[in-house]
Amino acid sequence: MEKIEKIRKTYVEYVLDNGKAPASFYSFAKKLKMAEAELYEFYTSFEAIEMDLWVSFFQQARTTAENDPTYLGYSVREKLLAFYYTWAEVLKSNRSFVTYSYRKLPQPIAAKNPQEIRPFKEAFLTFAHDLLYEGRESQEIIPRPYVSNRYPDALWINTLYILDFWVKDTSRNFELTDTAIEKTVNTGFDLMGRSIVDTVFDLAKFVYQNK
Repeated sequence: MEKIEKIRKTYVEYVLDNGKAPASFYSFAKKLKMAEAELYEFYTSFEAIEMDLWVSFFQQARTTAENDPTYLGYSVREKLLAFYYTWAEVLKSNRSFVTYSYRKLPQPIAAKNPQEIRPFKEAFLTFAHDLLYEGRESQEIIPRPYVSNRYPDALWINTLYILDFWVKDTSRNFELTDTAIEKTVNTGFDLMGRSIVDTVFDLAKFVYQNK
């Protein structure tokens, strides 16, 4: 684990100092004072290092949010908000690298699904499934035919929107990103929760069954 952290840290420092990845794994291994073969025991490409970094930002944010003593008492909506706010703080601590890596990704990211963020996407979707299951149990989220199974993907699209917004945000202390997080999460849960449409549907169903 110590060597992995050293590799990540050295890679981030290199790209921030030079604006690009090292010329080769050989030269990077030399900078690390490692044999190239040893470096391959941990990573097989610079893309693999970036993949790992994106996942680590997600995992750090999720762990930090979930370890807050008040987290367990939150609603599902509040848990997602807590994650996003914490994630934004983690990204801020690594802003120079995150913006460097993000701007290299093919756009639009949702359609291209670049390999650098695929493990992050998989980890996030697992997290989203867990939250949505909890939301259905607490009835914060209403199951709907043909729609419910798209909820995790919708949350992933929202995550990419927040990331893109944050990268471009020039407001003081990224205050507009906090507003974007609040508004998108609240709108999403309003749509996934019980609405007037569900109430009308339930009434129609009752009338039909008891006519």
